[in-house]
Amino acid sequence: MPPFVTVAAHAPPGVGMLGAAIVSEVFDARGQGLPPFDFALCTERPGTVRTDVGLPLLVEHGLDRLASADLVIALPWADFRTPPGPAVLDALARAHARGALVAAHCVGAFALAAAGLLDGLRATTHWRFAGLLAGRHPEISVEADALYVDEGRVVTGAGAAAGFDLCLHLLRREHGAATANAIARDLVLPSHREGGQAQYLATPAPEDCRDERLADVLAWARTHLHEPLPVGELARRALMSRRSFARRFTAATGTTPHAWLLGLRLSRAEELLETTDLPVEEVARQVGYGSAAVLRAQFTRRRGVPPRTYRRSFTRTP
Repeated sequence: MPPFVTVAAHAPPGVGMLGAAIVSEVFDARGQGLPPFDFALCTERPGTVRTDVGLPLLVEHGLDRLASADLVIALPWADFRTPPGPAVLDALARAHARGALVAAHCVGAFALAAAGLLDGLRATTHWRFAGLLAGRHPEISVEADALYVDEGRVVTGAGAAAGFDLCLHLLRREHGAATANAIARDLVLPSHREGGQAQYLATPAPEDCRDERLADVLAWARTHLHEPLPVGELARRALMSRRSFARRFTAATGTTPHAWLLGLRLSRAEELLETTDLPVEEVARQVGYGSAAVLRAQFTRRRGVPPRTYRRSFTRTP
């Protein structure tokens, strides 16, 4: 199926204000070269919907938008312990049956569970309510620590700000890294976070490092990806011992220097494959791999397809 363009997010009474804002921000039109998303919030009875913080939200569209959207998102709502009405559950089930990509942010997973769309699948939700979801629906394999769980045509995401991780993952999967990265930059967000829900409870994301000395080193590393960048060199530039640097890096970013560099190299490789016609050998050189064979091995292991296949899927005009 072609990548999604029409997006409908279900906003029931008591909808999470943060969740509604996240999907509205991500799928809003953002300028030349980005997909022209047709985005809408919808609800069972169009009109003023009160959010979980008490503010009124005007939702102009009904459930008919779920019947035509390429991507359907179930947003969290305050009374999630009570299942949605039959009209909503039927609309979600019908969207899935006709082939739409169906996703849920935070406790929106309870709506998909009630509609039977998570039976036999892995799923996640806000870590605080993962036990409740598993207890109510033992047929679901709940992964409490995941930022998002992708089961093909059904994708669930963790709570609160992890809604951005879910949306950016969907963009990267369907429209490629260049689109996801461009929107992430516009929102001043990391384009991808390694790890699970625990990382954002206490630590900032790597691209948003609050340690000034480390931030300078990370900025330098981003502009020198074509070099080997051993941890010892990064530590030297930070004026630290290797052990102190590794410990401080993990405390500040939630990941290891090696994992951070690997993710950065692969993200840059994705962009070059999408937006240039450079040979894979030159892409490998520019992102710091000694040979195209090494890039192919790492890319295939982490992304599931070799670089040339990825390029055929996501090539776009520079």
